[in-house]
Amino acid sequence: MAGRDRIVHLLRQLEKAACRCPAHSHTFHQASGHDCGRKTDYAFEMASSNIRYGEGVTREIGMDLQNMGARNVCLMTDNNLAQLPPVKAVLESLVQNGVNYKVYDNVRVEPTDSSFKEAIAFAKKETFDIYVAVGGGSVIDTCKAANLYACHPEADFLDFVNAPIGKGKPITGALKPLIAVPTTAGTGSETTGVAIFDFEKLKAKTGIASRAIKPTLGIVDPLHTLHMPERVAANSGFDVLCHALESYTALPYNMRSPCPPNPINRPAYQGSNPISDVWSRHALNVVAKYMKRAVNDAEDVKARSSMHLASVFAGIGFGNAGVHLCHGMSYPIAGNVKTYMAKGYNVDHPVVPHGLSVVLTSPAVFAFTASMCPERHLEAAEILGADVINTKRADAGLLLADTLRQFLYDLKVEDGLSAVGYTKDDIPDLVRGTIPQERVTKLSPREHTEEDLSHLFEASLKLY
Repeated sequence: MAGRDRIVHLLRQLEKAACRCPAHSHTFHQASGHDCGRKTDYAFEMASSNIRYGEGVTREIGMDLQNMGARNVCLMTDNNLAQLPPVKAVLESLVQNGVNYKVYDNVRVEPTDSSFKEAIAFAKKETFDIYVAVGGGSVIDTCKAANLYACHPEADFLDFVNAPIGKGKPITGALKPLIAVPTTAGTGSETTGVAIFDFEKLKAKTGIASRAIKPTLGIVDPLHTLHMPERVAANSGFDVLCHALESYTALPYNMRSPCPPNPINRPAYQGSNPISDVWSRHALNVVAKYMKRAVNDAEDVKARSSMHLASVFAGIGFGNAGVHLCHGMSYPIAGNVKTYMAKGYNVDHPVVPHGLSVVLTSPAVFAFTASMCPERHLEAAEILGADVINTKRADAGLLLADTLRQFLYDLKVEDGLSAVGYTKDDIPDLVRGTIPQERVTKLSPREHTEEDLSHLFEASLKLY
């Protein structure tokens, strides 16, 4: 009995000393949740799609679908890609393996809530058991949304959209499998649980963020990137660059608030963490080595293949750590576009491509955030080619900003926001469009005010 009493005593002592945070509590599964006893989070979670990489690997997709018992597949793409080799390669594989499918090829480049709803309506008309997305981030994100709402037919569109624009409800129901075949080397959408769109009413981007919507499998075939025009390759690469930089310099996960009362409430974007850091830093090294080659020579298979992998690396990094000010400020830049028509994009509407809208503010942003983690900003500048040996920590932001400006100049990037149609008079609207982007802006390592945002936009009107 003495031994038993001692065990009971030890268990009681352990219970008293135990962390009461939800993941460590035997009662964390209760719907009401529990106060974890601290203001900031104490844990991070890693999630990513399965990834298959290799030249020509697209030919396997029909076998995958057959192996999964597919009876009726929804294939989503856009009008332009529908005529190009990546989609043809997928369709050939489906036909060869006897897979029944229907095609939706009306995805909008830089999707809106309206274009999402059109794709959702198509998905709801049929009983699809598997989804396939062939395209860039616009296609993959649209397919994620179609899958989500087809599996939740009772849901209002804003139910799962990020707060404060939407209700930000957690996704609890199961979705159908989704296979993503990325054709650009940029968004990393094949790895993430994020779907971004323009909310037309506010002229700002928002999205849906949940691990539940991440693809089941990303088929990364570098041959598809050989079809990207020069400016598409550049702007896609800038998205990779900023994904890596922002996730590496984001607020650390254990400084992000609030501490979730239940694991289901822990966001997909959690702050920088030791695992995401590895992916983000490696992606930045690949960008530094191969991006200029990939943009300047469409037939440089090594460079374009490497950028395709860098997109995946950065996707795993930012898909769990998150991004911050460059992305938060990019959404109104893209959403308020007036007349700018980007070169290399076969679209019938004005568009500031996502990667371009993100990178135009990067020199100003990283000059602003560097004071909070100067070592990381110095390391990023060094990876991108700067000499940091005699640089003071206080000058880390200016050095990274100058390094980025030179990088953008070498890649023939437009000279700031003014070159894509914005003036100083537009800054109040751009600031207003940034304010709702709390999901990402709160991950900035440095707190900021509306006045700070105004200064950052003004500093981004001209780059050189």
